Amino acid sequence: MTDAKSDLTLDHFQLEDTRITRRYFDKFQKITGYLGKVAAVMEVEGRYKRHEIDVIARYLVALNLSFRALRYKYLFSGRFAHAGNLTFDRIESGFPVYPELLEMANDAQQAQRHLDGIPSEAELKDQMVRQILTDQAIPTKLQYALSQRMYYQELARGGLFWSRNDPDVIWRGDRDGRRKYLIHWAVYDSQINLPTIYLMEVEDSGKIGLPKDERRWPEVMQHLMAQSVGGLKLLTIAKGFDEDFDDLHPKRLRRIHIGPMYSHAFTQQSGPLREVLKKAKSPVGEDWALVWTEEDLKSERVEDVKSGWFGRVERQIFALDPFAGRGADTGATSMARSIIMPERPYQALAELNPAGFGDVRKFVVSPTGRVLSYR
Repeated sequence: MTDAKSDLTLDHFQLEDTRITRRYFDKFQKITGYLGKVAAVMEVEGRYKRHEIDVIARYLVALNLSFRALRYKYLFSGRFAHAGNLTFDRIESGFPVYPELLEMANDAQQAQRHLDGIPSEAELKDQMVRQILTDQAIPTKLQYALSQRMYYQELARGGLFWSRNDPDVIWRGDRDGRRKYLIHWAVYDSQINLPTIYLMEVEDSGKIGLPKDERRWPEVMQHLMAQSVGGLKLLTIAKGFDEDFDDLHPKRLRRIHIGPMYSHAFTQQSGPLREVLKKAKSPVGEDWALVWTEEDLKSERVEDVKSGWFGRVERQIFALDPFAGRGADTGATSMARSIIMPERPYQALAELNPAGFGDVRKFVVSPTGRVLSYR
């Protein structure tokens, strides 16, 4: 009988072939390249404001950089004994597993030391040419060394999407004597192996502005990161924040899950999308569909409640989804799902018309970069 930890590893799969590994990263390079354009369409549709799109776009660019770094790291999987193999979650998310992000963060701490021990790009390329001409052999070891140098160069440049991306804050003006902020942060959720972005609108009634408050701001960052788990409902996160900080008032909290990614060639998820991709029989590079899910929790009103012997504090009353009791289940005011896919899988989806996709927004992307939106 296997234990729970062993069961989790059954969902994980290592890419041990060079060609397959490169196809996997080619696929994600295309997907992440489309995400910014999809976000722009969402702005036009009124789902996000300009400053929110700027924040989301920053995380999407960082995610693209992380995939590019991992591509260099595993460029020679299957061709060189010490190249290692990428492990990804083929059942739940289609994304690399959480430990890959942890290892990358650890490598980043030592990136400069590794770069100091590897010849420059020019030197490596010069050695390759000499080995090809002199020994008439493929310089696999030198090629691998160059790929690792490029990997550590990406890490040294920074700006990647890490396992945890600590909160930042944007001032959004004053209202009724209170400062308004957008606090944003992101994590690579260890439970579901997916990048997750958080946006929280907060009113600040404290004496010192939150970003300049040397006492509150570190506490806020630590609190939010500790609560950034996909298994927690937004209501739980928002109420906990509201109760822990009497002079910070969360008015809206959103959580954006990037993924899962479905691919008939790579993943083994069950459900309608698997059948859609099977029917589509898409060419290499277009065999995928990516789910984008946004949970949204809004403050409906406030209540003054007793605090201590004589004090009173403001507490938020959050609006929950009123339809069929879903609000109690989801812990959110609303939840919206979208699917991003190439044209051929979309045609298969339209033909099959599986149940449950009627209220899902479909974003159809084309090789020309065009993004079309459908109900």
